[in-house]
Amino acid sequence: MDKPKVVLGVSGGIAAYKACELLRRFTESGHDVRVVPTASALHFVGAATWSALSGNPVATDVWEDVHEVPHVRIGQHADLVVVAPATADTLARAAHGLANDLLTNTLLTARCPVVFAPAMHTEMWEHPATRENVATLRRRGSVVIEPAVGRLTGVDTGKGRLPDPAEIFEVCRRVLARGTTGPDLAGRHVVVSAGGTREPLDPVRFLGNRSSGKQGYALARTAAARGARVTLIAANTSLPDPAGVDVVPVGTAVQLREAVLKAAADADAVVMAAAVADFRPASYATGKIKKKDGQEPEPVVLVRNPDVLAEISAERARTGQVIVGFAAETDEVLANGRAKLSRKGCDLLVVNEVGERKTFGAEENEAVVLGADGSETPVPHGPKEALADTVWDLVRERLA
Repeated sequence: MDKPKVVLGVSGGIAAYKACELLRRFTESGHDVRVVPTASALHFVGAATWSALSGNPVATDVWEDVHEVPHVRIGQHADLVVVAPATADTLARAAHGLANDLLTNTLLTARCPVVFAPAMHTEMWEHPATRENVATLRRRGSVVIEPAVGRLTGVDTGKGRLPDPAEIFEVCRRVLARGTTGPDLAGRHVVVSAGGTREPLDPVRFLGNRSSGKQGYALARTAAARGARVTLIAANTSLPDPAGVDVVPVGTAVQLREAVLKAAADADAVVMAAAVADFRPASYATGKIKKKDGQEPEPVVLVRNPDVLAEISAERARTGQVIVGFAAETDEVLANGRAKLSRKGCDLLVVNEVGERKTFGAEENEAVVLGADGSETPVPHGPKEALADTVWDLVRERLA
């Protein structure tokens, strides 16, 4: 089979060196990559580097190898175009249809999915001109990944940092997998909770669960690849932040509730994939609880945590908001799932069987998505991203 053809556009920003890692991930996973840097990008990384890493020739303007018509052919033959980093200048030229170098010509002739990974100083990213250009590109069907927050050039810190290349690659992989299907969640704000809450007993102990957060992160990555603005409420995970996702770290069920209610205020959909503790210790010991010779420990008294899923389902922040819950069951999976769906009042409930060697921490999942309308959508055993795509398909239908 022919290798998927990827065009990697590189703009002239300090983050250009990070595109080498993105290029490596594409080539090592079997993609045929053509690097098209701007002239400015070559001040940061030379053409010889791009050519050696990709195994393909590198050009920056339309006057090289004119007989091959590269300004048209490269875009025409691509299965994906990704620009990383995408500077404010490149975003502006792409939004306005300029064609003054090989990269912008390629963007105009491409009929495949296009992904931009912006990187610039915070002030440039927040400037109204940049925001207008980003909105224009998204409206035309491009996926523009939100930049990360972190250290920029010099001593500056803020939003504008290029997301981790590994996470950019994951977004691109999802976009490629969907083929010509456009970013069908563009313009939507979705909230996803992930991980497992921890309820402190004393300064060193807590009540927790086995959730790794991988399914919630798969939901967040997939939604970002489909064009959504994503807020991820992450409870005690060790996973890298997905590219283009606003991550809000939390610890306890009460903290998760506060974060979800705040983020859900303007959300089109909320997916509660986190394993939220039903109970917490009634009291917190300020010092480590010591064991005493000859004495049994004091019983741990538990109190109920707020039921976040039931609360946001009953009091929706906006009309038409779609609420999705998750049910981890160990027996009578569908019967318990149907009962929980009715009790919680959500629109969809993802039900799966869990156990010490099932689901938790795994890369795969298997589930049935139950609908309040009586529907049942089985999702066979496979990557957690496949389940995530099914969930978003069902959410999109209900949003429509």
